[in-house]
Amino acid sequence: MTPVQNDFSQGSVARNILSIAVPMTVAQVVNILYSLVDRMYIGHVPGVGHTSLTGMGLTLPLISIVLAFANLGGMGGSPLCSIYRGKGEEGLASAVMGNTLSLLLFFGFAIPLVTIPFLDPILVAFGASDATLPYAKDYSFIYLLGTPFVTVGLGMNPFINSQGFGNKGMLTVMLGAVVNLVLDPILIYGLNLGVRGAAIATIIAQACSAVWVLSFLTGKKSLLPLRPCHLRPRWDHLRRIITLGLSGFFTSITNSLVQIVCNKVLHIYGGDLYVGVMTIINSLREVTFMLIQGFSSGVQPVLGYNYGAGEKRRVCACIRFAVGVTVGYAALIWLLNMTIPGLLIRIFNNNPDMLQAGVPALRVYFSMFVFMALMISSQSIFVGLGQAKKSIFFSILRKAVINAPLTVLLAFLWGVNGVFVAEAVSQFVCGFLCFFTMYRTVYRPLSHGHNFAGAV
Repeated sequence: MTPVQNDFSQGSVARNILSIAVPMTVAQVVNILYSLVDRMYIGHVPGVGHTSLTGMGLTLPLISIVLAFANLGGMGGSPLCSIYRGKGEEGLASAVMGNTLSLLLFFGFAIPLVTIPFLDPILVAFGASDATLPYAKDYSFIYLLGTPFVTVGLGMNPFINSQGFGNKGMLTVMLGAVVNLVLDPILIYGLNLGVRGAAIATIIAQACSAVWVLSFLTGKKSLLPLRPCHLRPRWDHLRRIITLGLSGFFTSITNSLVQIVCNKVLHIYGGDLYVGVMTIINSLREVTFMLIQGFSSGVQPVLGYNYGAGEKRRVCACIRFAVGVTVGYAALIWLLNMTIPGLLIRIFNNNPDMLQAGVPALRVYFSMFVFMALMISSQSIFVGLGQAKKSIFFSILRKAVINAPLTVLLAFLWGVNGVFVAEAVSQFVCGFLCFFTMYRTVYRPLSHGHNFAGAV
């Protein structure tokens, strides 16, 4: 029987959310340190820091694709697992978890098989030049070899959190981050491996995290111990996992699409310097976005559990708390980017040209961040309640329909500045529309004691 402390239909909604969300938020931030610390070290390598940093930036779309498939499993299976737990159907919850692992293993081995043979043309399509291609290839080749560790570690960790073990989930990524932090200077500087050393450190760290996750989920402390019988694929489970996971998948895939478009356009209008600027901005974006996504993901187990238990009033309380926290945080991040952009850029590179180009770009990029926070929290609420189609719609609308075409158009009209304006416009438009849709179609019906359309 589920322990009382893991019954999210009891006690304070805010306390239940924070017990999961705080460790998950810390975990998300620590997780992003994998690539962030790599870029910080590489960006300060004497003589080649600027070029190698730009080369690593060109690998971001490829990394986003790997993360997309990890999210497809983790963000699809874990909310479904929480809903089944809330209904008391633990057998189905365990089966969903096992099927998710099978799916993630398939992705982990398939991705390198279909990408590594075509790595050079892929990176050139992403915007690599003769100067930056060697660095991009060195990093991405090693990273792709470790894809199974990435998909399993990132994709299965949400199942630890969905059972109420937020601290254990945080330890997953903290373990990997510590390994990465220790190995980076040794491999990059000590053994003079440069970009290759950064990639090796990242993959070893991800392997440690994956082993930790599987050892916990198969151990005695797990409320839903993972057993070999749960790995047998069942189409009904896989279909629902994939359907819910498509939101996170399309978010990462469309991010990759926009990164590719931005790199190509910036290379045309601004050269490698502006591709490097976008690498720094993407690094800062990852940290700030991951804080919101980590918190929003922490809301999902509590949201899904209470929804499965039929506690509509508590679901509404979850929504109010989630939106309030994310908007407050986003306002703080907006203030920092408006007031100290130069200090933030110097974390990665102190080249005067980089600072001159990066400061105005950073301010424009984050000018509508509050609306972006509204979109992320609303999408997370949709997914937590099994409403993935709405979340998918807004992911595609923002990146593929608005951002990518607008980037090309505004860059043609205003040069490199148009690239950053296009991002701000897409954040404002889609953030407002996504939040308004969530309020009208989910929060308002539940607050009046009704089920919303398409309820699971």
